[in-house]
Amino acid sequence: MRRRAKHTDDQAEVNMTPMLDIVFILLIFFIVTATFLSEEGIDMRPPADTPPETNEPAAPPILVQVDGDNNIFVNQVRTDVDRVLSAVNRFRSEEPGSAVLVDVEDEADHGIIVQIWDEMGANGIPVSLQRNEENG
Repeated sequence: MRRRAKHTDDQAEVNMTPMLDIVFILLIFFIVTATFLSEEGIDMRPPADTPPETNEPAAPPILVQVDGDNNIFVNQVRTDVDRVLSAVNRFRSEEPGSAVLVDVEDEADHGIIVQIWDEMGANGIPVSLQRNEENG
């Protein structure tokens, strides 16, 4: 029998230093190029002290009514659609902080309501709308 010669297994050694250098370079590259997002949170600071409220009553609103027959009343005074702004300004001269409340019936013409709303908004007059449903 023939004996085989013992072969020494030459294991190749892997030099890890260049691989670690590349890993560290990549890590530095990704850290530098990463975008950091700023997270938005809730402001936990308490609000600033507000001055005490005065007990002055608010100015009464100016009531603009439009009925089902398209009749327009400003504080129970009948007026024309083109004169609503001047009537409101006359009442606002007496009570400068007054807002306008538009009380509308369902059968009223929408064009008139939009015209009144636009005139008030264009002149910086605060306005709100109230729908009045008529039964019957």
